Amino acid sequence: MSTLILGGTGTVGGAVVAELLARGESDLRVLTRSPEKAQELPKGAEGVVADLTDPTTFAGVFEGTERLFLLNPVAMTELHEGLTALEEAKRVGVGRLVYLSVHLPESGPHVPHFASKLAVERALRESGLAYTILQPNNFYQNDFWFRDAIVDHGVYPQPVGDRGIPRVDVRDIAVAAANALTATDSRLERRAFPLVGPEKLSGEDCARIWSQALGKPVAYGGNDLEAWEAQARQMLPAWMAYDFRIMYAMFHAGGFTGSPDDLNATEEIVGARPRSFEAFAREVAAGWK
Repeated sequence: MSTLILGGTGTVGGAVVAELLARGESDLRVLTRSPEKAQELPKGAEGVVADLTDPTTFAGVFEGTERLFLLNPVAMTELHEGLTALEEAKRVGVGRLVYLSVHLPESGPHVPHFASKLAVERALRESGLAYTILQPNNFYQNDFWFRDAIVDHGVYPQPVGDRGIPRVDVRDIAVAAANALTATDSRLERRAFPLVGPEKLSGEDCARIWSQALGKPVAYGGNDLEAWEAQARQMLPAWMAYDFRIMYAMFHAGGFTGSPDDLNATEEIVGARPRSFEAFAREVAAGWK
């Protein structure tokens, strides 16, 4: 059965590709803008070079696709790319579509990234396609970006705030996506599944767990979002740092905490209790040391 993965060279999409290959799935194609990345995919995955912002590159990309994993990266064109992919999926009659949204998108309609997810979700629900929507919280693996700050400077810099958010492991997202794509019945169709970890984590919690895992002091960088944005602009485009600042402000206000029902939904689609952040940190710290 032909499966097309959009976003398959990134953190989440790459994990989805790996999970599908581990299950013995074949006829797996991965769309990327980069010819170099298309050549670097794992054995068993075929690279397809195209750009969702350029319809002249679509020829033959979606034809024959029976299952589609739709992930659009954070970008100023995120909504355009998501709706474009959905239109192509409708045109060729994709049999099953799994969309990577975000946890509690309705809590952040003022956040550009969240607003894009809300719009694509609405279009998907009205598309007539068989779909599953995955709504993950903040990824554990985002902390890979902060390795130098954590290890070299003893600071956990992601300003997730004090309320606590149920962060989730990307590998559990990949399992959920693979389960939805390969399901042989309609049990997971036309449903949205929150994807969360087993506990809520504040910024102080994340710093403490990294400190324990590394065996050295790690302090939380704090909740000053203006200072964070100024620092982030050294590594991110200004529009992205601004978008993320609005998002983190929503975290601070308690808009990303979820409910116990979210964990039940996660366990349903993953088929197991999700990984803990403590276990993730111990695993990663062994390599970082």
